[in-house]
Amino acid sequence: MRAEKIVYDRNEDTFGIAVFDADGLMEIDIYNEHRALEGNIYLGRIVKKINLANDKTGFMVNIGDGHEAFLNSYEPSLKEANMSEGQSVVVQVSQEKRAEKGAKLVRNIQLVGTYLVYCPFKFSVDFSRKIEDVEKAEKYAGFVQDHSTNQEGWVLRTMAVEATENQLLEEMTVLREAYENIRHKARIEQAPALLYAKENPLFEYIRRYRDSLKEVVIDTPKLQEEVNAVFDGKITLCREGFEEYGVDDAIVEALNRTVKLKHGGSLQIEETHACVAIDVDSGNVHNVGDIDALNVEAAKEIVRQVRLRNLSGKIIVDFAGSSEYRFMKNIIDCLEEEFADDACHSRVLGLSRAGNIEILRQRRRPSLRDLYTVECPACAGTGRVEP
Repeated sequence: MRAEKIVYDRNEDTFGIAVFDADGLMEIDIYNEHRALEGNIYLGRIVKKINLANDKTGFMVNIGDGHEAFLNSYEPSLKEANMSEGQSVVVQVSQEKRAEKGAKLVRNIQLVGTYLVYCPFKFSVDFSRKIEDVEKAEKYAGFVQDHSTNQEGWVLRTMAVEATENQLLEEMTVLREAYENIRHKARIEQAPALLYAKENPLFEYIRRYRDSLKEVVIDTPKLQEEVNAVFDGKITLCREGFEEYGVDDAIVEALNRTVKLKHGGSLQIEETHACVAIDVDSGNVHNVGDIDALNVEAAKEIVRQVRLRNLSGKIIVDFAGSSEYRFMKNIIDCLEEEFADDACHSRVLGLSRAGNIEILRQRRRPSLRDLYTVECPACAGTGRVEP
């Protein structure tokens, strides 16, 4: 999907980012400054040690946001943590709080820049799989390796191949200094405390869609200079951007279970604790050829809805018509193509033995439903009413 417009709208401690392509709204993200956002780094305090399966342990950590977050004692490439209640630990939010589940934390912190990701506990240099110019990526990886110490690691982001070597060196210095500042604050602060807040996500969106982006709408002149530094297209000032561009109405619509398809049929989207279930209803469409066309349309709309609603984890789709592989192969290819540029890592696993197509999507932020609704305290989401 090629974004053409980004709308940024702030209301006190909450701000939203809406992304539009040629067909309309394609992504919405809502942030609250008091929440533990993905990427933030905290000095947390262990409040409880818990036993997990396979003789593993975990910890509930107070990071000062009003909710206990979960930290696993085991992380790849790190020595298993052996901590006790009351102990302080430097942690990073890897997955934000959603619904009834608290945030997930890691000790293996990473600092994300424009071109590089700084990994203090990694001792190698890698590059993004999305970089097409592998030869240049390998050359730059060697350059970064030559300018690294023996106690740090790096990952080259997609934009790294567009940078100069001097720009890479400058960002290496900036990220190192940020990490040293985190270490310094961790020594003098009392847990729980915020040590590092990630940059305004608006700029990450601008960089992500820089090749197709035509306009950025912001709600305050204070942001204009910062946006100008990373974007040379049209900048529009609008104090009620979400209302002006119909985002508020789109959010209400995106909370509905039913999505009508343009050429007949519909999608039924159900978010459960275990997975997201999507059913493609063919309606009055019965002809085999028409059902194939309906499924292709549904596949494209499913990807749009997944991104719009920020659905993640295991997604199970029951398409219309026959579930034989020869009919589903084209649908699987369509889904893979539509998910190819998804910022959240997504994998189309293929056709299950039950005839459903399964998808796994990286969970990083809460879904729109989690952000805008709460579970009914009376029925815990299971209630139904008599007709």
